[in-house]
Amino acid sequence: MIVNCRHALAIYRNQKEKRTIKPVPMSDLKTNYLGLELKNPLIAGASSLSKDVANAKKLEDAGVGAIVYKSLFEEQIQLEEFELDQDLTAYDDRHAEMISLFPNIEHSGAKSHLHDLQKVKEALEIPVIASLNCVYDVSWEEYAKQLAQTGVDALELNFYSTPKYHLKTAEEIEHEQIQVLKNVQKSVRIPISIKLSPHYTNPLNFIKRLDEEGAQGLVLFNKLFQPDIDIEKEENEFSYILSTEYDNRIALRYTGLLAGQLNADIIASGGIHTGADAIKTILAGATAVQSVSALYNNGVEYATTMLADIQAWMNRKGYNTLDEFRGKLSAQNIKDPFAYKRSQYVDILLNSKEILDKTVLR
Repeated sequence: MIVNCRHALAIYRNQKEKRTIKPVPMSDLKTNYLGLELKNPLIAGASSLSKDVANAKKLEDAGVGAIVYKSLFEEQIQLEEFELDQDLTAYDDRHAEMISLFPNIEHSGAKSHLHDLQKVKEALEIPVIASLNCVYDVSWEEYAKQLAQTGVDALELNFYSTPKYHLKTAEEIEHEQIQVLKNVQKSVRIPISIKLSPHYTNPLNFIKRLDEEGAQGLVLFNKLFQPDIDIEKEENEFSYILSTEYDNRIALRYTGLLAGQLNADIIASGGIHTGADAIKTILAGATAVQSVSALYNNGVEYATTMLADIQAWMNRKGYNTLDEFRGKLSAQNIKDPFAYKRSQYVDILLNSKEILDKTVLR
């Protein structure tokens, strides 16, 4: 009987100890971007995934730290307004009374975009960043002001150029874009980030100039859709090609080279498909990452998986915050000064057989 009592008491104590075991503390994923505190470094980049309240709420519920609302394209707005005007005036000359046949649509073109953006901003608790693509200098200022008036937390300007004439120099293009930044800065009172293409003569120089002009964030890089040709139909075609995980290498390179050299925050974009991809770019020095293709491919709920993978890695490595490993492998912090430079090609040439044996050619 005494043995049984002791046994029962031991079981009771053991169960009590199990109930009182404290959970392992979770690492803190918070980061600060454009002066905004984000609960984690995963930002849903500009796309149709955030086009309405329902989709945006799904992204928020999946755990993303912020969203960039789908871009306002000046060309699209002009086309929509032109097509709408054609529809509204198609029968004007047929009968005088028909002018009032079509109702005035308040939320067409830019108005529709601004209306939907404001609804999303009002519905979400996480930061919402507007995105803008324009053609004409004056349009940047006007649309930037309209976007800011919706109450968004920040503004992302998309800079890229596809010159049509060979006479325009790289210096002229860069000067125009820097002037756009200056003009928009005078027009709005919210933080501004610049999303760039990698196709500049010297991206590092231009990025440094944008930083000196007060850009608060640099997003590296945007994805430009390229033309294609259907050889059977013998006509041009345009296909929507999502990024792959290998596309993040260019953002990784420039993040590693720029980390610690700028006042602006660095955001890695393009090819961020997994938690591991995000970790790599943060190790190189990124403040946060933007992801789109991974959410298209796997559904917005996949953001939860990406964040869980970042959390698990940090716990395994013993990191409590992102700052503890951010930039640990940037160019200024690693022993190998050539890791992000051309010497890696020489290494591949000298050790090609060994390297290729480890890859798909094995």
